[in-house]
Amino acid sequence: MNLKLFQIGFIPVGLIDILDIILVTFVLFKFYMVMRRTRAVQMFLGLLLIFLVSFIAQALNMQELSWMFKNFSRFGAFALVILFQPELRRILTIMGQSRLIQFFTKGQTNVIIEEIVRAVLELSKRGHGGLIVVIRDTGLKAIIETGVQIQALVSHQLILSIFSPKSPLHDGAIIIRNDILEAAKCILPLNSSPQLEKRWGTRHRAAMGMSEESDAVIIIVSEETGTISIAENGEIKSGHDSKRLYDALNQALGYGAKNTHD
Repeated sequence: MNLKLFQIGFIPVGLIDILDIILVTFVLFKFYMVMRRTRAVQMFLGLLLIFLVSFIAQALNMQELSWMFKNFSRFGAFALVILFQPELRRILTIMGQSRLIQFFTKGQTNVIIEEIVRAVLELSKRGHGGLIVVIRDTGLKAIIETGVQIQALVSHQLILSIFSPKSPLHDGAIIIRNDILEAAKCILPLNSSPQLEKRWGTRHRAAMGMSEESDAVIIIVSEETGTISIAENGEIKSGHDSKRLYDALNQALGYGAKNTHD
């Protein structure tokens, strides 16, 4: 039931109408925020103008103009899908990263942890260095923008290929949010402590700096020794094997009790 609140001219406005307007405004705003730094933003604004003119034409009962836009709208949905395909993928990815979705996909996230652990152990075995940042609550948009956008599902094969010494992306860090590897070759803030500089190399100092400025969990694989370390809340803990690494990530990322992972 659409409870009438007030009337604008001959148009009655109810509670459902207001809710409808708020939801449409929110969706359009989010869509614009995703596209504002892309070339598609001008097309998006052009389509908004067309829909606005169509709405005004129908409100003023301008029959010819309304007929023209009505026929145009039949193909509008197909045009949106074709023109904004990359942006629609980004929006679906953002929706998939919401807390509500995360609540129902904890099992999937545990699979992602297994993929990360598998990749880290293989990097250590091969003697390849690695720097993996797993986002928790604090967003790292500025850090992500320093690297190369990937936007792919996390897998151990992808992580191994990025940190291969022959890969142009192996320097720097990869950023993971939920089950998406967002970017590679990202630059992290270095810890400038002289004591840390003597003890650790660039990867560990970068991990420490990142852990001091965010609540992210950072995994470091030493290229020289193969040692696996985790930086969290301004501290680095080293010497992780398969089980310790899995348990540490499982606990740090809040996915329940420890697992008997081998």
